[in-house]
Amino acid sequence: MTAPAVPQRLAAPEPGWTDTVDVVVIGSGIAGLTAALEARELGSVLVVTKDVVASGSTQWAQGGIAAALGPGDSPQDHLHDTLVAGAGLSDPAAVRVLVTEGPDAVRDLIELGARFDTLADGDLSLTREGGHHRNRIAHAGGDATGAEIERALVAAVKRADDIRIIEHALVLDLLTAEDGAIAGVTLHVMGEGQLDGVGAIRSRAVILASGGLGQLYAATTNPSVSTGDGMALALRAGAKVRDLEFVQFHPTVLWLGKSAKGQQPLVSEAVRGEGAFLVDHEGKRFMQGRHELADLAPRDIVAKAIMRQMLASGKDHVFLDARHFGDEKWRVRFPTILASCRSHGIDPVRELIPVAPACHYSSGGVWTDLQGQTSVPGLYACGEVACTGVHGANRLASNSLLEGLVFARRITDSLAAALPEFREPAVDHRVPGLVDADVVPELQRVMTVGAGVIRSASGLSEAGATLGKLIELPAGEPGTPGWEATNLVTVASALIAAATTREESRGSHWREDHPDRDDEHWSGSLDLTLPADGDRDTNMARPVTEFVALKESPEGKQQHG
Repeated sequence: MTAPAVPQRLAAPEPGWTDTVDVVVIGSGIAGLTAALEARELGSVLVVTKDVVASGSTQWAQGGIAAALGPGDSPQDHLHDTLVAGAGLSDPAAVRVLVTEGPDAVRDLIELGARFDTLADGDLSLTREGGHHRNRIAHAGGDATGAEIERALVAAVKRADDIRIIEHALVLDLLTAEDGAIAGVTLHVMGEGQLDGVGAIRSRAVILASGGLGQLYAATTNPSVSTGDGMALALRAGAKVRDLEFVQFHPTVLWLGKSAKGQQPLVSEAVRGEGAFLVDHEGKRFMQGRHELADLAPRDIVAKAIMRQMLASGKDHVFLDARHFGDEKWRVRFPTILASCRSHGIDPVRELIPVAPACHYSSGGVWTDLQGQTSVPGLYACGEVACTGVHGANRLASNSLLEGLVFARRITDSLAAALPEFREPAVDHRVPGLVDADVVPELQRVMTVGAGVIRSASGLSEAGATLGKLIELPAGEPGTPGWEATNLVTVASALIAAATTREESRGSHWREDHPDRDDEHWSGSLDLTLPADGDRDTNMARPVTEFVALKESPEGKQQHG
């Protein structure tokens, strides 16, 4: 298999300053801030974040956090729904960790100060979303769950005098010792931070919680900081990434016209959980009969149904009908979405809401074990940047916040048992490289067309060929735009390699030239790495893949082998 070549490390000035801490946490969403709070007893903790501490993807989460907290629900029921959504690729052991440890983790979050919506009797107000057979989605502020969780975590971190924060900083690459284990990070502080310019932080462990890759696509629900930085720097350090072909496209993103680009307003799945339904341009419902849950089917099924409807009709969007909610329900339950729609000239109380799929979440990422340890000693990962095995081929709605919360706690428990010693960084012999910052719009276009919701061998090949040409363009001076562009190209290259290899349709990976799920040949995961010992006469390396099949567990359930 061929794939575009990518830089083995980022071209950047030599570090002009150094510092030392026990644990570096990269990212400040639910995963990163939970890890930082839990890691304080291990020693000194430093949180590095690209913008202000509250600017990550967590604050944009509308629907809620899923956990078996209500009457009639159970972790076993939650496990079943998660495995079904994962389309045969979820690791049952990882899912069991999520669903059994999740309820207590949410209760601890409430103890920390997160204020979830409650009923008149004080019990949590729980709702449903796609793929769930029980009401188990806890929400806050109606549709502002992520913002409330982020508020509570940021407040707790700022109360903790033993956690340092560097804002407006981009982590460039990982420092590794001669044996490949983590020795620290290099980073660039962008003027408004506590330090200035490129520096190096020595550390005993690095916890990667940097979020996803949404900016690979022209339309996304992700903020501008989601440029795949964590996945890219992990690949450059020799880490294994898994299931990168499974990018979830949220089925109901507010359609703002053909020219709309960048972060788009999300219309939460919880709106359908409360009874809204999809209709075509003639007002006819089209999800009934396609799945037992109809409009509340798992996201990949709904997104595919919308795309099929759009292709058949020649239209570039469908509609969501929630007019029957009435004014009060919209104001109380979905105030954020109501305001967003009205700011774009749409009144959902009286009008249909135009929606279309857009890039939302990466189910794959940097591979970890059940303790969050990656294939690089001393490097841990949690949240969207990680692939814990929970999501498989398609994430179940509202499992993302819970996964970040649960596995961040498991990482710090693991580090408490065996915190690595400080290691001396080895001399890095890899020749640095950089991609031209101006390639991003074209990169987003070709990824949307060739590696978006619908894929084929020809479309993926064309996207890969275009990436190869973009990489070869002369790069400018090192800086944040070029570093982000290089990270995007690196992750795009790996994603195309995986999507090209998987010749079937499963979960959120839809190959029109291989339209069926093929359990005989593809019931397993694809791992990708960038060889750390690549050709030193060039600044490029090529992704290689390893197919990891599933095997039967003693209980008869499939597990990753």
